[in-house]
Amino acid sequence: MMAHQVSPSKGARRTRKRLGRGDASGHGSYSGRGMKGQKSRSGASIRPGFEGGQLPLIKGLPMKRGFTNIFKTKYHLINVGELGVFSADSEVTPEALVASGFLRNLKYPVKVLGDGELGVALQVKAQKFTRSAQEKIEAAGGGVEVV
Repeated sequence: MMAHQVSPSKGARRTRKRLGRGDASGHGSYSGRGMKGQKSRSGASIRPGFEGGQLPLIKGLPMKRGFTNIFKTKYHLINVGELGVFSADSEVTPEALVASGFLRNLKYPVKVLGDGELGVALQVKAQKFTRSAQEKIEAAGGGVEVV
């Protein structure tokens, strides 16, 4: 087979619809736009969600568009498994977490999550603990303190 013998497979190419070329073409007169109305005019474009002036559904359902609770408390999250780098019987505070590079700053309160395992006894001070994190810290021989 040579380059001039290659052709696209059947159905891969379609001839474009030639509008406004007389009634005999099947696409004459109104050129597939129907009779009158906003969408029959030249330059007509209706933005998505426009309902002809009626209050759009999207405006009537504000909760479906999303909702941001301005009173939500954001936390710096630390997993129990990450605390294993601290030496045994040391005190882990939010300031110590910043100093060791776990946190960039103390903009938000610290919450300790229970993912991972802890092999050393630590005294952990934070604003919040999950139940599983508290159990794992105490099982390793350490203690928790809510500050």
